[in-house]
Amino acid sequence: MDAHFGVMLSASHNAMPDNGIKFFAAGGHKLPDVVEDEIAEGLDVAWERPTGAEVGRVHRNRAGQARYVAHLLAALPNRLDGLHVVIDAAHGAASAVSPEVFRLAGAEVDEIGAEPDGLNINDGYGSTHLEHLRTAVLARGADLGIGHDGDADRCLAIDGEGRVVDGDQIMAILAVALKERGRLRHDTLVATVMSNLGLLQAMEREGVAVTQTAVGDRYVLEALRASGHSLGGEQSGHVILMDHATTGDGVLTGLLLSARVAETGRDLADLASVMTRLPQVLVNVKGVDKGRADTDPTLQEAVEKESAALEGRGRILLRKSGTEPLVRVMVEAPEHDEAREVAERLVRVVKESLTL
Repeated sequence: MDAHFGVMLSASHNAMPDNGIKFFAAGGHKLPDVVEDEIAEGLDVAWERPTGAEVGRVHRNRAGQARYVAHLLAALPNRLDGLHVVIDAAHGAASAVSPEVFRLAGAEVDEIGAEPDGLNINDGYGSTHLEHLRTAVLARGADLGIGHDGDADRCLAIDGEGRVVDGDQIMAILAVALKERGRLRHDTLVATVMSNLGLLQAMEREGVAVTQTAVGDRYVLEALRASGHSLGGEQSGHVILMDHATTGDGVLTGLLLSARVAETGRDLADLASVMTRLPQVLVNVKGVDKGRADTDPTLQEAVEKESAALEGRGRILLRKSGTEPLVRVMVEAPEHDEAREVAERLVRVVKESLTL
């Protein structure tokens, strides 16, 4: 469309009261932090606003959805004939497009959470509320379920047995598929530091390198663009496929995941078994001095001691939140009880060492 920029009104994966504005630069990329900060600062600057006819006109681009659907279909390596898919659109942006494009690709489609009214976005449906999707997949005997969030940049899945397939598992499945086709550039996947250790172990077995970034899709995208890699994402289901998109696209992700099921003839549960998720315990510790989380010697010693005890069977990630006054303690271990016990011990040290 050669647009100079784009604007999206969305609550993302949150409820309607959290609606906000997303800006996209020419070419479809998210704006850098510094530019977003400048825009936010400009909201409080006094200037003469346009009124009446000076505001401009709104023109509905009726061909836009058709062009987007055609783009999605062109990205498919194979059709979805024979697949039965339930789609949960979170009463959001994917409500019209996702069921349509899956049907055009050959799938039998049942849809839920696809009746947006401007108020019900993410209200009990979508990728952050997978209960309805799980129930629908099991009740209707579907092969899999695809769950989007409100602005449709995420995709999580439910396999035919009702189990959640998260973003790490989806990335593992797609990485293997792309590598087989010679389309995984540099045989590398980009993920954040919050991705499960099981993903790293699986990719090592499959001959795929993993580059890890800070938490946030913008950091994944920066690494993809800087190094020319083709696949990256987050455990939340925000997956970026650079050959077809400039940011996360949950409909595209769901289509390519389903295409892999159709191509291989294997069910989603079998494909997802390429990686084993280690039990993960995440604790947010509030009321502490997060500024000392990276430097406090007692805390660092405790982390090193617990990490050594895990002997490579798990891992520990301790980081301060970038947006909230808290410290996150994340522990992965072969057994949930072990992860919980390690996390509890570290939480006690955080509270004692970083007291305000």
